Amino acid sequence: MAALGAATTPAAAPAAPRGNNRHPRHRVAARRGRAAPARRLELRAGVSPAVTADAPDEAAAEPLVEPAPETKLSKLACPICYYPLVSASDQSGDASSLECSTCKKVYPDKQDYWDLTVAVGSSEYSESMPAATELFRTPLVSFLYERGWRQNFIWGGFPGLEREFEMAKTYLKPTIGGTVVDASCGSGLFSRLFVKSGLYSLVVALDFSENMLKQCSEYIKQENISDERLALVRADISRLPFVSGSIDAVHAGAAIHCWPSPACAVAEISRVLRPGGVFVASTFVADVIPPAIPILRIGRPYISQITGNNTFLSEVEFEDLCKACGLVDFKFVRNGFYIMFSATKTS
Repeated sequence: MAALGAATTPAAAPAAPRGNNRHPRHRVAARRGRAAPARRLELRAGVSPAVTADAPDEAAAEPLVEPAPETKLSKLACPICYYPLVSASDQSGDASSLECSTCKKVYPDKQDYWDLTVAVGSSEYSESMPAATELFRTPLVSFLYERGWRQNFIWGGFPGLEREFEMAKTYLKPTIGGTVVDASCGSGLFSRLFVKSGLYSLVVALDFSENMLKQCSEYIKQENISDERLALVRADISRLPFVSGSIDAVHAGAAIHCWPSPACAVAEISRVLRPGGVFVASTFVADVIPPAIPILRIGRPYISQITGNNTFLSEVEFEDLCKACGLVDFKFVRNGFYIMFSATKTS
């Protein structure tokens, strides 16, 4: 749930009626529009998703591929003008920073990550961030994130790291061999799994929190993970530093509820995805106790203002948001408060 904000962790049967979506048992549904047949992935505790009809095949059955590593610079762009970045050398001739080929703004290498935020380099300007964003920028939360914080999400129906990763791979199967951005990567839980899987030519671990990225870098060194196919980037989820249409997949695990503006973020994700690219996200939906929904609907603007967290009351909200941003073929799986959904960039 690392906040990547103002910019820190998933046929054929008809979609379940809205009334059934309030039932606390495991349930799955998918939506593609009223005329399209529904797709369903059945979530069962402790097993892989059962595939029915034309739902994606299990990613675990996909043979390990060895795509050629992507050139990291070929995907990175200036977050101000969205033109490609080029290497900039210091006085010694070493490439120590990146430079926009158009506006000439320089983005420094922070040793552990590239800082590609808009305001980087400003000496006087600063701006306040939502409380949720600032919380995940602290050294303490960054240290605790993989030491119990993220594991506690199981109370809300999250299936556990390995299971969640397998579910995400199922949705991301059409993008294997390309570039995946792990947005709001936090300490790199999924980023490292993406690299270890060998399924992608480039994995971009992206977060707004400097301390989360430093923690991610430490884990990478401890686990002896090669950075040949990995790039760590600090960026604003609402101003992604990628060339338009250059990214094959975007994954955001337990993150969208921390984004200051989910609409701006999903619009940016749609911009950077290639036609046919896939967006997969997991988060919480607070509809498990139906009598509380009217109260939450009234109070959620105030909750957002105070905490910086967004409260979602239905999977229909995510489908509507994705559709508004040019993402279609919406599918989702539910378990308690937990939801994983996916949507595809229109061709």
